[in-house]
Amino acid sequence: MDENERNMFNQNTESSGDKNNISDVNFILPTYEEPKPKKKGKKKSIFGYIAVALVSSLIGGLSGGYIATNQLNIIDKNSGETLNAQDVNINLTDDVYFAAAVAEKTQKTVVGITTNIVQQYNTFFGPQTQKSQSMGSGFIVDSDGYIVTNAHVIGDGRYENITVSLIDGSTEVAEVLWYDTTLDLAVVKINKTGLPAVELGNSDELMVGEPAVAIGNPMTLDLERTVTQGIISGLNRAIAFEDGTVIEPLIQTDASINSGNSGGPLFNAKGQVIGINTAKMSTAEGLGFSIPINIAKPIIEQIIDDGTFSTVYVGIKGVDVETYEMALGVDVAADYGVVVIETMSDSPAVSAGLKPGDVIIAIDGDKIESMSDLKRNLYEYKNNDNIELTIIRNGNEENINMTLKTNPTDL
Repeated sequence: MDENERNMFNQNTESSGDKNNISDVNFILPTYEEPKPKKKGKKKSIFGYIAVALVSSLIGGLSGGYIATNQLNIIDKNSGETLNAQDVNINLTDDVYFAAAVAEKTQKTVVGITTNIVQQYNTFFGPQTQKSQSMGSGFIVDSDGYIVTNAHVIGDGRYENITVSLIDGSTEVAEVLWYDTTLDLAVVKINKTGLPAVELGNSDELMVGEPAVAIGNPMTLDLERTVTQGIISGLNRAIAFEDGTVIEPLIQTDASINSGNSGGPLFNAKGQVIGINTAKMSTAEGLGFSIPINIAKPIIEQIIDDGTFSTVYVGIKGVDVETYEMALGVDVAADYGVVVIETMSDSPAVSAGLKPGDVIIAIDGDKIESMSDLKRNLYEYKNNDNIELTIIRNGNEENINMTLKTNPTDL
């Protein structure tokens, strides 16, 4: 980068008072009309799901390199101290590529995650143990060492130990605070403070066609913190895996996502995290998928505040309408939704008067098509929150009020 290019960056060398977050980096972007928030949409049929194979070989990590930040003149000329990323004001012009600015703002927040996995299985000769190692990515969401990644990066809970690699070449042992295979999300923590943390964006405001940047550790240990750029190429996607797991709604991007990128962040042009990279289409190029950050936000906030995440529950056993109709050869008086098969004793469902045969089609106006849908929506609520369920009962649409309670399995 020559001297003229260096001068395009407007540096702020004054202390912000909080040197652990990077949300103070100001991007001056070309003028555009701010998009209006859009409600999440859902696919109507499981046949609309995109079948993909989850990347099983998660390769990547830290090979000991260090970002030469002084190339961008972020050395305090008076004190000689290297400034943190939040102290740099990046002035984006037509002459400075946005991906370079995003990388400068965020690379310190991206980590490599190495997981030693232990899996038990039965054979003719008795129980056997298989050990393996996987590698993926993650990103720091709080300066006290809280890190977000995918559940499959930590072996869906079948981990023996987990190591986090930081940009300075150091490694830390991680503790798993929470994970969920339905969402393919996990939160781990390392015993280190004063770390640079990402700025979280608003995934509900995304528009198809806007720029996106993915950062992660693809394919090999030598390719740490690889930066790829593209656009948001689709919203509200759903993918189905061979084991029947369905993850939705997802962001689709053509920013290159490969083995080892799993769990890494997807940024917008302002350097804000808007997604968590989770999978790619194994039979096509330019089809990557990310979990919207707004799904993870309430989970992250509660874990940072309380040290753990407690879910709420409705208290039913249910199945989606399509599966119910196919299994019994009947027609349900609803095009979609969850058919209540059984209600659990002393549950919110019983207290609210929900009955077997009812079909849940919405929670507070948000469409519900499956039990996975129901579970994902409940992540937005806490103990004693009141919700309005829209149901189909005896062919008629009704609304019932329910007070949610903490799931007994979390107590």
